[in-house]
Amino acid sequence: MNTAYKKPLAEPQLIEAVRNKTRSGAEALYKMYSRTLFSVIIRIVKNKELAEDILQRVFLRVWDSFHQYNEDKGRLFTWMVNIARNLAADELRSKRYHNSALNQDLESASTYLDANYQVSFNTDCYGIKDYLFRLKCEQSQILNLVYFKGYTHAEAAAELQLPLGTVKTHVRSGLRALRAIFNKDTVRLKNAS
Repeated sequence: MNTAYKKPLAEPQLIEAVRNKTRSGAEALYKMYSRTLFSVIIRIVKNKELAEDILQRVFLRVWDSFHQYNEDKGRLFTWMVNIARNLAADELRSKRYHNSALNQDLESASTYLDANYQVSFNTDCYGIKDYLFRLKCEQSQILNLVYFKGYTHAEAAAELQLPLGTVKTHVRSGLRALRAIFNKDTVRLKNAS
């Protein structure tokens, strides 16, 4: 970022600079509000990387929709905080967030086994990939494409000539089935020791 920005602008000057889409307005806006908005966002999503991503989207939304801001209705900061809260809440409700939470469950199960049972394996060669063979064929195929070959859901749908919704359903049900298999094996390992 340009180091020409030295001190905060008064709100009327900042509003004018952003409304005119000046570089100094963008720099001042970010410098003055990024830390506070980040703290608002991270309290909601509780994940640093996700909060950073949302913060970037907040500033893009503010910049692109600044024509909607009306200083007679409230302070600029209040308007920006509302945008930040709404984007953070939208992210928590999104399917992407829930799917990443499912993926973290699989990762944490693998870490739990490694830490508690001194099990060491390469998931690409042995671990989770071997569990795919215990799933239904369509679940196994789709999870293999999405998680081990890097396909997007849309690419997997095209490859298998299935509707996108069907692919997403099989991914969800496959992850649930994997979690159930993992839980059974964890209990079995725990009882064996």
